[in-house]
Amino acid sequence: MLAFYDTLEVPSLPDGVEPLLPFQKAQVRDGMTTFYQRYYNDNKPRVLLFGINPGRLGAGLTGIGFTDPVRLQDVCGIPNPHPKRAEPSSVFIYDVIDAFGGLERFFAHFHFTSVCPIGFVHKGINMNYYDTPQLREATTPFIIDCIRKQVGINVKTNVAFTVGKGQNRRFLEKLNTEHGFFGKLGTLPHPRWVMQYRYKTRHIYVEEYVKTLGSVLSEF
Repeated sequence: MLAFYDTLEVPSLPDGVEPLLPFQKAQVRDGMTTFYQRYYNDNKPRVLLFGINPGRLGAGLTGIGFTDPVRLQDVCGIPNPHPKRAEPSSVFIYDVIDAFGGLERFFAHFHFTSVCPIGFVHKGINMNYYDTPQLREATTPFIIDCIRKQVGINVKTNVAFTVGKGQNRRFLEKLNTEHGFFGKLGTLPHPRWVMQYRYKTRHIYVEEYVKTLGSVLSEF
């Protein structure tokens, strides 16, 4: 997976859209290397969980899906120089990981990636790959190539999950129908939606994650 991130090249983007590509920065790479060596240093295939694209306060800083600098340091025990500001999606995901049985158990079975591994910022605000027709068109060939490369790594292809029940799910389902990357796609609610609109009942969605992901362990 580290080698995969080494190969990423920014596609031509619409005017005003800036890429988030932290993976080649030495301080980011050090944290990623420690993380992957600690939790993925084996030959066991994982189920891919596809977020949208890295955000500027989470994976856009650390290079690790749904992992902000606070979680990376305080939960994973990996010191890092990034500003220690919590990212709500990361807070939720690490609640899920804790409820699932902890870091080692969760990462032994699952890996967070993104439909588009490169994030985007427009005027200082996070942007999703599907937010405009121009950006979606510019990134689609890149996205297809990235999924194909990840499927070529030692991952499970009988099942994968989209993190997000809206446009991210519809986009990945369309690509999967066209290219047959995975046998089936499951769907999980997006952490940002939970934290913004269902915060008081977020434990219900933590339980949904644990139940849904736990149901696939019998397939290992």
